[in-house]
Amino acid sequence: MAIKSRKEFRRFRIKKRIRKIVQGTPDRPRMTVFRSCKAIYVQLIDDQSGKTLVASSSMEKEIKAQQGTKTDKAKVVGKQIAEKALQAGIEKVVFDRNGYLYHGRVKSLADAAREGGLKF
Repeated sequence: MAIKSRKEFRRFRIKKRIRKIVQGTPDRPRMTVFRSCKAIYVQLIDDQSGKTLVASSSMEKEIKAQQGTKTDKAKVVGKQIAEKALQAGIEKVVFDRNGYLYHGRVKSLADAAREGGLKF
């Protein structure tokens, strides 16, 4: 993997350190977050079978059309992933912040998912 900057290399190192510990199972999948400049994406992944069980992002039509800051949209994505997970029969997850600091958009997404009914 070609590392573009020191900041990206730092996130990659943190990500590897987290991934050694955090493992998703069918009954307790890994909730991973990816944050780009414009959007935020979240997936519930079963690492044993290597499949994504549920996914949501701020690029979906109903969320993208809403007005507000990126942090506000992250809250909506968190509530939506909680709804989709509960419909799929998933209540407990393991949170994987993917090397990002638990701050800002990542924190608002996690708090909204907890309010929506997910336990982690």
